[in-house]
Amino acid sequence: MLRALGRRRQPCRAGSAVRRLVCSLILVAIVNASTQPNSSSSGADSNAGADQKVAFDALMDLVGEDLKRVNQAILDRMHSPIALIPQLAGHIIAAGGKRLRPLLTLGAAKLVGYEGERHIQLAACIEFLHTATLLHDDVVDESDKRRGRDTANAVWGNKPSVLVGDFLFARAFELMVEDGSLEVMGILARASAVISEGEIHQLLTANNIETTEADYLEVVGAKTAALFAAATRIGGVAADRPREELDALDAYGRNLGIAFQIADDFLDYSAREADLGKSIGDDFRDGKLTLPVIHAIAAANDEERAFWTRVLEEQAFSDPHGDADFTHAMTLLSKHGSLEATVRRAHDFAEAARRSLDMFPDSPVKTVLTEVVDFSVARAY
Repeated sequence: MLRALGRRRQPCRAGSAVRRLVCSLILVAIVNASTQPNSSSSGADSNAGADQKVAFDALMDLVGEDLKRVNQAILDRMHSPIALIPQLAGHIIAAGGKRLRPLLTLGAAKLVGYEGERHIQLAACIEFLHTATLLHDDVVDESDKRRGRDTANAVWGNKPSVLVGDFLFARAFELMVEDGSLEVMGILARASAVISEGEIHQLLTANNIETTEADYLEVVGAKTAALFAAATRIGGVAADRPREELDALDAYGRNLGIAFQIADDFLDYSAREADLGKSIGDDFRDGKLTLPVIHAIAAANDEERAFWTRVLEEQAFSDPHGDADFTHAMTLLSKHGSLEATVRRAHDFAEAARRSLDMFPDSPVKTVLTEVVDFSVARAY
């Protein structure tokens, strides 16, 4: 395995003080990058990118200083005498985007007027849980790209990726223990279990054209929305808010997470996705039953159903990369209005997320959290 690692990328050697310093400086740059203005990996000035920048810049104006402290907590907990751990973890964290989940924890805490310190480590805990799931997901999905960058498993292999994911889970639970709240531990432990259940459920529904919208929403609610809900709920728990406020924050995060994932699944069938630094058609080629396809299958005639069976269940493409079949799939999605229906469902959950904030008084942070919801759906245009 060591020879294989060497063929991929040489880790910083733990025995060299200079190299350890270089690794630390790299990690500082990686983690602090999340506080800088966002730019697409393709350099495209798409409307979605502009909307994202507006929404996140506004949130950063409110919680940016707290996020810097979260980033430092992440950096501190990534250190290990095993040099590969911070190197691999830094790689995936740098590819993880703008820290949306920990930002939601910080935003939720600010929404309810929290002025203490607990939310910093709790937000870092959320990011560690998220990053660990990304490492494991990329191995399970055999992915080699994430946000236009090589995945950790493509660079270092599956075994190191799984083990470093386990390390990050352990770091997350250390932070939970240090916080000392059994309520927080219960929320995050349950979320971790639900996420795992969602991933397993997704494996069972893959390549199965009998998958229904209800099945899909159950998977999305578990593998994506559960951590969004936990991230927002613990922001209120840190402030010792009453149950009705915690439930409202939970509903906000859960519905936001579902809307976000539906929009993400839409993008796999959007020609504009190439402008966002991603490839299109990956879910189709993997046989994943996402909402656009589920809608089209529900409206399919016998000939179309046979097509979906061949490409999704049997994975018998008419050309080596499935390009012709993907083009035909896009035609069927257009015929049945499946992409438009998908966006409408994303709007349904986005509206539910917005309504969840109604009980809180108007404030700048409430406005920004609403804008984050708007962005989650606006990506699908």
